[in-house]
Amino acid sequence: MKATIWHNPRCSTSRKTLAILQETPGLTVEVIEYLQTPPTRARLAGLYASAGITPRQGLRAGEDAAVPFRDADDDALLDAMVAQPILIQRPLVETPKGVRLCRPIERVREIL
Repeated sequence: MKATIWHNPRCSTSRKTLAILQETPGLTVEVIEYLQTPPTRARLAGLYASAGITPRQGLRAGEDAAVPFRDADDDALLDAMVAQPILIQRPLVETPKGVRLCRPIERVREIL
């Protein structure tokens, strides 16, 4: 089985989630450092839809760059996240069993 993690190596939650993936027998892991290789708008919208969350739930609301988007709709949030990928909450993990925003970390186990 293959897993794709949208990863930020500076984030401890993302690193811990990646470690779980790497320790899972029979799992091939693709690591995408989304700050260097951000998802397209369509890809990000699809990940959120598959995870059953809204763009607002996928927003790193604590970032200073998120302040102007406090009252933005989903379309504006997706546009902002693609333009400023630091606004994307991490880690997002995708497997054939689904997509999860892995906060808390244990959520990754739901799709393994």
